[in-house]
Amino acid sequence: MKGLSYAAALPAVFGAGMALAEVPRVAVDIAPVHGLVARVMQGVGEPDLVVPPGASPHGYAMRPSEALALDRADAVFWIGEALTPWLEGPLETLAGRARVTELLEVDGTLELEFRSGTTFDHDDHDHEAEHDHDGHAGEDHDEHEDHAEEGEHGDGHDHMAHDEHGDAHHEDHAGHAHEGIDPHAWLAPENAELWLSVIAAELAALDPENAEIYMANAKAGQAEIKETVGRLDAVLEPLRASSFIVFHDAYQYFEHSFALTSSGAISLGDASDPSPARIAEIRDAVASHGVACVFSEPQFNPGLVDTVLDGTGAKTVVIDPMGSHIPPGPDFYTELLSELGSAMASCH
Repeated sequence: MKGLSYAAALPAVFGAGMALAEVPRVAVDIAPVHGLVARVMQGVGEPDLVVPPGASPHGYAMRPSEALALDRADAVFWIGEALTPWLEGPLETLAGRARVTELLEVDGTLELEFRSGTTFDHDDHDHEAEHDHDGHAGEDHDEHEDHAEEGEHGDGHDHMAHDEHGDAHHEDHAGHAHEGIDPHAWLAPENAELWLSVIAAELAALDPENAEIYMANAKAGQAEIKETVGRLDAVLEPLRASSFIVFHDAYQYFEHSFALTSSGAISLGDASDPSPARIAEIRDAVASHGVACVFSEPQFNPGLVDTVLDGTGAKTVVIDPMGSHIPPGPDFYTELLSELGSAMASCH
């Protein structure tokens, strides 16, 4: 369904005559981004969520109410077309007047290439660098405050411009080429810290009266993430000596940040169905690498995990990169990290 059809489905009552609220209307793509924006907006307002909890962001058909959230938005925050290529058209059609921020394009964001193959080569990983949780947030916070004061983002359309890997992201996911940037970047806490600053700066530019609240909330959210990461470091320590398999290759940012080592993935990073040959290769990896645990996900076929585990001594635990069962709100992101880390540690 193309973006124009969404617009046609919107009730006429929400036309051009709709008065703008004093607080900016904000739309976001997925629940983890909703959590970050909700933390920044705490005490001021709440963002609208386009992809509902439990739905896979890799492919989703918006309902009219979700299209309405884009149509009335003053600001939109989304991971980017690498995660939700289907959303690019509706953003251009429905959210043309909004300030649109593609978080993967934010300067300083940690970006990791898609991993290739069924099993992963970790020779190039530098765990000393990976385990530095100071991240970019402190360095970039002042820079993004300056952006808000100077209005450098203009009307927001610069965020929609494609750079050298923009269109490639769309083509890769459409054809399952699995090249380019892995879009599951919200699972790196350092990215979340940086994005809190960016979100606050964008909202402050739209709503100067509440700018101090947005900035204070972002700083508090960054401190909460740092505290959560410090606690999870100890919780995850035993897992660093273990080998595990994930259901779909969505966790390398989390692994990178916490110095964990995944041996492979049943499904590719875009959650496409694995071939029988890939499943057989994963089964061999479980046996040959001494894999202790296979992490499944609530959104995908548990039968595939059973097939991989059959005849092995590996355990399975359900983990969820989207936090589908976590209540939305300003505490969402730290709860997502905590839930994911605790679940993974329980499989040691």
